[in-house]
Amino acid sequence: MPGATSDVNVDQGSCQALCRTLVSQNGLQRETADISQSVLYTSLMGLLLVADKEKEQLNLGNGRVGLRNIGNTCFLNAVVQCLSHTQGLRDYCLLKSYRQERYSKEDAKLMEAFSQVLAGLWDVNGEDTVVNPRHFYTTFKEAVPCFSGYSQQDAQEFLRFLLDRLHTEINRRPYVRRPAIEKEQKHAKIRIAEEASAMWKRHLERDDSKIVDVFSGQLRSSLHCSVCSHYSTTFDVFCDLSLPLPKKGSAGSGVTLRDCLDLFSQEEKLDKENSPMCERCRRRTQCTKRLSIQRFPQVIVIHLNRFSMSRWSISKSTVCVSFPLTSLDLGPYGPVDCGPILYDLYAICNHSGTVNQGHYTAFCLEDDGWCFYNDSSVTAVSENELYTSQAYVLFYQRSNSTTTATRK
Repeated sequence: MPGATSDVNVDQGSCQALCRTLVSQNGLQRETADISQSVLYTSLMGLLLVADKEKEQLNLGNGRVGLRNIGNTCFLNAVVQCLSHTQGLRDYCLLKSYRQERYSKEDAKLMEAFSQVLAGLWDVNGEDTVVNPRHFYTTFKEAVPCFSGYSQQDAQEFLRFLLDRLHTEINRRPYVRRPAIEKEQKHAKIRIAEEASAMWKRHLERDDSKIVDVFSGQLRSSLHCSVCSHYSTTFDVFCDLSLPLPKKGSAGSGVTLRDCLDLFSQEEKLDKENSPMCERCRRRTQCTKRLSIQRFPQVIVIHLNRFSMSRWSISKSTVCVSFPLTSLDLGPYGPVDCGPILYDLYAICNHSGTVNQGHYTAFCLEDDGWCFYNDSSVTAVSENELYTSQAYVLFYQRSNSTTTATRK
């Protein structure tokens, strides 16, 4: 965990960079730049100190509080516990920061209800060991009607809908029509990194929120036409990686998370019916496709795709996937020569049972070890108990992250 000195150095570097940007944008002369930077730097440091004091006031409980199951809502409880331990989002909600920076025309009803649940889970003075999420779930169902009723739901689908709806409510950018890409830009030969950066910037011009800050990354899809050998590249924003599970080994043997990542990123052959239009041939042709991570998020959510659909039914894989608790290196799945990109695990959403009769639980990392969250029940567990055939969604945090709150 970086100390206070590291945080100050980061803030000072950020302030200096911002000062230079502001001076440059305002066209100040070189002779006056030093004075202007000094004034801006002093002002910005003052604002940062105020913000730090506000964050210091955020004292947290131990987080070992359960969520009441109000009728087949184990999927909700497990996901909320994982998000509750996503530090950047949790602190943002508890500090009500979205009230100051929100520009969306949407009412932040769901964010308010979600923040209220988190406040109950982390209340330093709270004596309750269980929080009732009924108001939050009711508000969510009003925003996403397909989750109405009391039938079983998928935790990963709930996570996607929840993050999307929260983003909509707290989007810092008002809705604007995205400008068309000029033809000369479309066919210009520019570097992949520059193209990716331009696409990301264009995305932020329309979609920019704390959800994007924490969870959003960028995927690169590379296509190679087998007819004309043309290479094309597209970029897509993602909030989770859905990984296939390899079919290998004997029935009782397991696989590693790296096996899943290798399968996700390996070259795939596409026939004419399933391939996109070739930019050069102007028709569908056989091609190969490869996926890689172009931009890494602060938190990467990895979905182990245990459910597969056939023509008549849905089946579940119970293969055990082993995964590192610390220093997961995703660098090999990113741009060439990007170096190590390390992540540490802090939460797991589990699914036990069958497709039709299943149950969701969560493992979350606390200051003094891991805990098992099973609706209202919270118990301490050892690291060895994390490795089961039930792991469904893994939550990893970039290992260079910093903390902004203390727990009692």
